[in-house]
Amino acid sequence: MRESALADAPIPPASTAELARTPLHALHRALGARMVPFAGYDMPVQYEGILAEHLAVRTGVGLFDVSHMGQAVLEGPDAETVARALEALMPGDFLGLAPGRLRYSMLLTEEGGILDDLMVTRGMEGLPGHYLLVVNAACKGADFAHIEARLPAGVRLTRLDDRALLALQGPGAEAALARLGTDASAMTFMSAAPGRFGRTKGWFSRSGYTGEDGFELSVPAEAAEGLARALIEEGG
Repeated sequence: MRESALADAPIPPASTAELARTPLHALHRALGARMVPFAGYDMPVQYEGILAEHLAVRTGVGLFDVSHMGQAVLEGPDAETVARALEALMPGDFLGLAPGRLRYSMLLTEEGGILDDLMVTRGMEGLPGHYLLVVNAACKGADFAHIEARLPAGVRLTRLDDRALLALQGPGAEAALARLGTDASAMTFMSAAPGRFGRTKGWFSRSGYTGEDGFELSVPAEAAEGLARALIEEGG
């Protein structure tokens, strides 16, 4: 998603006391990140510098904290009902989306204007709900309220505020996961699956917004720091 481009984003005025924190906030501070206000959160904008980090993602692997983004599940009496509810809110064939596949789409107003862009994943065994949503941090409250207000009876949205989201990006991302015991070699672009990353259970997708290969790892918030440290120390 576009939230990873922190260095190019305008920085709104805000005091540190007013800013929310991701589950990895203490780790960012401990590792010497330069922190800036972004989408209402205190977020790391860089460590070694933009050029070094750009080259790391282009030639090796980089780890991004995108836990500020909004995660939610949509559930209902059956997948078809939920898919039709989605198709009334955004363009895309969600009824025909195969289990464990992702689709990039736009959340629309009643007039067809664009409110936000987002990722939609159809659930499968080991993934919660009928569909999973990931929306941008700055819009997540408004996005979820807009969706909830327009859902038919029997379809419900549940926010996953107790989860963290890490993005592992670059040509070395698959090998980094393998060093934690996760074989992602059979995963294709825009697919998702349940996974175990070392001692941590969660689910992951293979997409990304960097122009390189990569994965997004959704895990319980309390497990995020351990996973991040393992990726840094063992994943390369």
